[in-house]
Formats: sequence, structure tokens, C-alpha cells
Amino acid sequence: MGDLANSVRGEGALRVGGEMLVLRPSFAALVAAESELGPLFALVERAAEGKHGIGEMVGLFWHCLRECPEGVTRERLGEAVVEAGLAAVTPVLRGLLRQILAGK
Repeated sequence: MGDLANSVRGEGALRVGGEMLVLRPSFAALVAAESELGPLFALVERAAEGKHGIGEMVGLFWHCLRECPEGVTRERLGEAVVEAGLAAVTPVLRGLLRQILAGK
């Protein structure tokens, strides 16, 4: 996955191992995330209040993956989030949530 994230499209990037994953909050991705995580407005509210869980964050990231490289599983994505630390992945989450609220 050589393409970098396009911030104009609301994309974010997250490194998992040696791979840079691009997260894109497309309509299909958000519908899938909402099916699993519940209403996106509630997710945004929980995140704003600091009441969202790491599982919710990883779930949103997983559904927003533009491409999933071979060998990257949801569990591995979760491990990468923990390895990176919340301070490092919060800007990615914030960007996705901003895109969910603002759109294009």
C-alpha cells in the first residue's frame, strides 16, 4: 500500500508493523461500523466525553481500512493500537470522527 492518506478525503494513516494502513470513512465503512458499534452520533459523543472503549476505536479503524494487507487481522490491528499507545492513535481517531461529523 504505497499511497499515503488523503486528508482532503478524511483519510488517516496508522502504522501496523512495517505497513502503513490508510483509513477512509467511506459510506460503506461507516454503515458497517454502525452495524457493529451502534449509532455513530453516540460513538462521537462517547469519544468526546472520553467514554469510548479501545474495542470501539479498533472496530471503527477496522471497518475504515481502505485496503487490508495480507496477514493483517483485526486482532493485529488492535495490538498495533496498544503498541503505539493512545496518544499516538488519538489524532487518527479524531480525524475520522471529524470527517463523520463534517463530511466533505
